[in-house]
Amino acid sequence: MQAIELIANAIPPVHTSDSIRTALARMVEFRVRHLPIVNEEQFLGLLSESDMTAETDIATPVGALALSLVNPYVLDDQHIYDVIRLFNERQVTVVPVLDAAQKYLGLITINALTSYFAELTSVDQPGVIIVLEINNKNNSLAHMAQIVESDNAQILSSYVRSFPDSTKMEVTLKVNKHDISAITATFLRYDYDIKA
Repeated sequence: MQAIELIANAIPPVHTSDSIRTALARMVEFRVRHLPIVNEEQFLGLLSESDMTAETDIATPVGALALSLVNPYVLDDQHIYDVIRLFNERQVTVVPVLDAAQKYLGLITINALTSYFAELTSVDQPGVIIVLEINNKNNSLAHMAQIVESDNAQILSSYVRSFPDSTKMEVTLKVNKHDISAITATFLRYDYDIKA
């Protein structure tokens, strides 16, 4: 999935001529702590709540503020993992999306990202979650899928979590079956450590 597919057009950006009052009202209305500043179609940066706290006159235009101007953004064709990385690294509530000519196209909210992640991990699909702890060298998703499929089930989603300074990793599988006793028995027979 590309960034362009998650754009939320319902949240308008602020302009340098907009007042602090307008920016704060928009942040409250849309429950975000950041808003993109855009003049015409040019992205200037992200306005944060903290950029406005020192100013006592809420009629002051945004363009008159001494802004930290955090400038995280993604291009429209970047992978969604780049968006996730920016949310995590910069601790922002929105990520602007620009085209190749640096024209502002819209933004991605943390809520849109959460919804996408729920879809990606099949949380709304019926089934059971299996968490395995394995050695790094034994990480064969093909073998795990073969075990699951041997009981006429399918893996709906999977992800891997590694641990620093460890040869172990955790593999989480979402399986489309409720009775997984035969699957867990097979995992145990192949010396997989079932954590949950």
